[in-house]
Amino acid sequence: MFPILSVKSAESSTQWAIRPDKPMTINQATDVEFYLDAATRKNTRRSYEAAVRHFEVDWGGFLPASSDSIAKYLASYAGTLATSTLTQRLAALAQWHIEQGFPDPTKALLVRKVLRGIRAEHPAQEKQAKPLQIEQLDQVDRWLADAITTAREAGQRGEHLRYTRDRALVLLGFWRGFRGDELTSLQAEHVQAAGGEGMSCFFPRTKGDRQHKGVTFQAPALARLCPVSAYLDWVSLAHIENGPAFRSIDRWGHVGDDGLHPNSLTPLLRSIFSNAGVDDADKYSGHSLRRGFANWAAADGWDTKSMMEYVGWKSIQSAMRYIDSSDRFARYRPAPPRQIDDAEQ
Repeated sequence: MFPILSVKSAESSTQWAIRPDKPMTINQATDVEFYLDAATRKNTRRSYEAAVRHFEVDWGGFLPASSDSIAKYLASYAGTLATSTLTQRLAALAQWHIEQGFPDPTKALLVRKVLRGIRAEHPAQEKQAKPLQIEQLDQVDRWLADAITTAREAGQRGEHLRYTRDRALVLLGFWRGFRGDELTSLQAEHVQAAGGEGMSCFFPRTKGDRQHKGVTFQAPALARLCPVSAYLDWVSLAHIENGPAFRSIDRWGHVGDDGLHPNSLTPLLRSIFSNAGVDDADKYSGHSLRRGFANWAAADGWDTKSMMEYVGWKSIQSAMRYIDSSDRFARYRPAPPRQIDDAEQ
């Protein structure tokens, strides 16, 4: 069985402080802004900025806002936007008011009652990504392997790079159960990989790492569908040693300096799955790899605690959201890949 590997944490001993009895210098004030900015994840900042812009530009609201205008804003999009989206918009507006020193209008009774009414009148089942099953992963990998060979023999460097990157992206995303933002933010200097042995991926910040200690995820080498060999093939071909591990590739075969944008992952995966002949490719998203691994692990007999430790879930509720209940009782599952043992190396 695919082995359970521990999830390690690394905490920096560096501390930073400003003496309260002395006024801050310009450099210190800049440092304060830097660390305040670092306290919020990039994706959160981006979504909050978009939410505030939606309130001001799309809806035509004014900031600072009143509780009455916030309530009208919610009512305008009730039934159009998901309740979870409206809740996120409220969080963004609350954050803006707090940061600017204004009273938070989202805490008013009027706003809370309107949101409660929207939940009651527009209940919606949570949308979940379709999990990529192990047999579909094998189908995608075989298609990508053939595409890599064809592009290499034809001297099509751009296609060769693109298919090699996509293969590493899919296999690593599946076997590590990574979220889309983890795959797109992975830095090459934080990856240690050895062919036939395994690899480790360090993230200075992740969604579940509330203390910002940093988390290291490990993955073994496998006899087939191996994320380690696929990753090494990609970084070797693209000559990547530092910076984002997964990057854009232009039509001329030039590898970009920036990492893939998180919003580009779902269209990319759907394109890969569609080309590989996976049915209903448009129903998959960046979470399909994570859900696919969770379903495979549950069907293969992993207990919930082991799965949580491996993927990094902090609560059983988070873990169960990723497991397809109908799949837990499936009678047939294809045999999983074997880990490479010492005799085969």
